Amino acid sequence: MPSNKSVSDAPIVQFTNCRILRDHQLQREDLWVREGKILNPEKLFFDEKGSADVQLDCKDSIIAPGFIDVQINGGFGVDFSLATDDFKSGIDLVSQKILSHGVTSFCPTLVTSPPSVYHQVLPQISVRNGGAHGAGVLGAHLEGPFISKEKKGAHPEHCLRTFEAGAFQDLLATYGSLDCVQIVTLAPEMRRSSEVIRELTKRGICVSLGHSVANLSQAEEAVQHGATFITHLFNAMLPFHHRDPGIVGLLTSDKIPAGRRVFYGMISDGIHTNPAALRIAHRAHPKGLVLVTDAIAGMGLAPGRHTLGQQVVEIDGLNTYIAGTKTLSGSVATMDTCVRHFQEATGCSVETALEVASLHPAQLLGIEHKKGTLNYDSDADFLMLNDSLYVQATYIAGEEVWRQDMSGM
Repeated sequence: MPSNKSVSDAPIVQFTNCRILRDHQLQREDLWVREGKILNPEKLFFDEKGSADVQLDCKDSIIAPGFIDVQINGGFGVDFSLATDDFKSGIDLVSQKILSHGVTSFCPTLVTSPPSVYHQVLPQISVRNGGAHGAGVLGAHLEGPFISKEKKGAHPEHCLRTFEAGAFQDLLATYGSLDCVQIVTLAPEMRRSSEVIRELTKRGICVSLGHSVANLSQAEEAVQHGATFITHLFNAMLPFHHRDPGIVGLLTSDKIPAGRRVFYGMISDGIHTNPAALRIAHRAHPKGLVLVTDAIAGMGLAPGRHTLGQQVVEIDGLNTYIAGTKTLSGSVATMDTCVRHFQEATGCSVETALEVASLHPAQLLGIEHKKGTLNYDSDADFLMLNDSLYVQATYIAGEEVWRQDMSGM
């Protein structure tokens, strides 16, 4: 049957012989794509009397939504917290290289830096769609400098700031602009943080709690003012205590406003979080878990010395430390590795392992109507994977942007 072109001249591609992740289940269905969107085949058949122009045999692959990384500090020698004249080419390189790891959208993340760095770097970050050039940029994640000195982790102490009388104006003066900002991580125990959280939330910016010594009631208050995320759960916060569970207690808090979900990032690299801690978090609040890489410039490079903003870090295997210390400083794990480790550590289903890196981050950012699912009319950003969850091919807007070469897995 010839294609009906009355609705669109664009070719229709039908991906066959595959298992699609849809509605939390792997379903043996074909995937239909036109003009960069997932197509409803019933509408195509019955309303348009149309059919596919191209059929692609997926050889029994899993097809899942593309991964979304909301905390990535750099990679492949690029550090997003370093102000350079060719910063844009660094973003381009990372966005290209992460395609092979299944990432189709990401938030370039800046660690605590001097105002001059924000003023120079942020105007060079622009929200853009992905494509053959690389993964899409969803906006920046600014982790710091309004964080706790006691839980600074790998952040440089001399750059930390507090909210003075101006509060939100202080934040604006520090960052220079919020035009491309998607997430801000701050410590909610800081004075005047409530008004800052309200102002950021009002502007559609996601507020994340992290690098903090907040107790549970301070964390709950922050959520009541609009915070929706926790930056790398367990890392750089007070450890869980049964009399005051701190930020970790948000996972089972009964003070979360009705209709609101708190999400939490986890670095599932086998280093930052013990598998038992991953399991505890996931079992306590499975719908809020978001995998993040927290990757640094050394991801994809040989062991040795690299940068993380103002600091020098040393990579030893999968461990990354501030040089000369045992302070963990981000990760060198890739998102596909984190997904496989998460599944192994928790014993969860394949569907769950894929959704914590796709659906959940999309829900966190409020973009699940177009990213993070394979629902009809959503963006055709998806992956082909084998049963061991190794990425075989990456598609953005229905176009193949990366494929494992024949000599690979």
